[in-house]
Amino acid sequence: MPPDSVSPDIVLDLNRPAFVADPYPQLAQLRASSPTFWQQDRLFVTRYDDMARVLKDSRSFGRAISPFSRDETPVSELVQREPAGRVTLPQFDPRRAAFDAFNNNHLLDSEPPKHTRLRSLVGLAFTPRRVEGLRERIAEIVSGVAAALEDQTAEGRRTFDLVSGYAEPLPVTVIAELLGVPQEERHLLRPWSAAIVRLYEVDPPDEVIAAAEQAVLDFSALLRGLLVERRARPQDDLITALAQVEDAGEKLSEQELIDTCILLLNAGHEASVNGLSAGVLNLCRHGLWADVVQAAQAGAPEKYFRTVVEELLRFDTPLPMFERWVLQDTEVSGVPLRRGQKVALLYASGNRDARKFEAPDELRLTRDPNPHLTFGLGIHYCLGAPLARLELSSSLRALALAFPRLEVQDFAYSGGFVIRGLERLTVRVG
Repeated sequence: MPPDSVSPDIVLDLNRPAFVADPYPQLAQLRASSPTFWQQDRLFVTRYDDMARVLKDSRSFGRAISPFSRDETPVSELVQREPAGRVTLPQFDPRRAAFDAFNNNHLLDSEPPKHTRLRSLVGLAFTPRRVEGLRERIAEIVSGVAAALEDQTAEGRRTFDLVSGYAEPLPVTVIAELLGVPQEERHLLRPWSAAIVRLYEVDPPDEVIAAAEQAVLDFSALLRGLLVERRARPQDDLITALAQVEDAGEKLSEQELIDTCILLLNAGHEASVNGLSAGVLNLCRHGLWADVVQAAQAGAPEKYFRTVVEELLRFDTPLPMFERWVLQDTEVSGVPLRRGQKVALLYASGNRDARKFEAPDELRLTRDPNPHLTFGLGIHYCLGAPLARLELSSSLRALALAFPRLEVQDFAYSGGFVIRGLERLTVRVG
């Protein structure tokens, strides 16, 4: 780590409630004055083009954050090969052994050639056709949830929490049905996902580590049991498809299959819940809810809602920061980087960069094209993006038809910045 690894004139507190509630003013200042800066042993990157370059350069930057290098050499051996002070890769932490093993076996935190093999195999099972086949079921689920809320409001209840009452049920149900999780087990998925993703925050406390570790173990046990059942009695679900898929003689190991399913829950669920709830909040706060309602009532085509969703995901990024490890000596915007150092990509900042987007602080529902960073770029572009888009556009349309008059009463964010989402969004219906 270089001696100037901390920029003393910059204080970016990712867990400060005021920053989590509205990070965009400070991010704008950083883009203008400090497009890259060192803090917390990371080089923070704020501008779109710099982030795009990092995301597309899979030789120099990797997503892996487990105690293994690109070629899965244990850190203890890697450090011995390098001169003193040349690497800052994490040492093995027994408190998070299951979590780190999980990260080492799925797409998001693996690198080529392993990533290439995993993405090929998972892509053969998690196909666009399988996602498209969920269209009618997704519409059925959102209509049912919206109808239940309409019944409650018809009985005199004029307010409800949009997060727990509407945004959460759809992605949990869809992922559960996609995987083939039995109805009686589905109530466990949301708490497991919430516990696991909190470990992606910067410097999580011991209780967060313990909860995430237990969630990984519990979810793995459930999936392992389901896998045994599917091998004996195949079903039309993703667990069966992943167990059966083969490419050039390659198959997923049991652990790779289990960890892929956990990733699908975490990534798909958090992006959908946070994207929809924050999107509705921003539409209401900017006086644009009526525009969406009018379009829904007029039977606007799906493309309209897809375009709105893209802008909502750009304007208020549900997963606003991702990290990369430096795999070989390189640089970003003239800043030298050594193998083993960390780079923090502030997607939320890049998505508001005026160098890439016209009037980036305006919520423009017809913005097109919209090359936001929310689903990433390069080899780690989100495999579940089509499903997230389908869920969000269907949810938005159904909500607009059910509640043409919607007013925000109260809201609160749940915690840190890395997995930024609303804990509650109380709305009043007219």
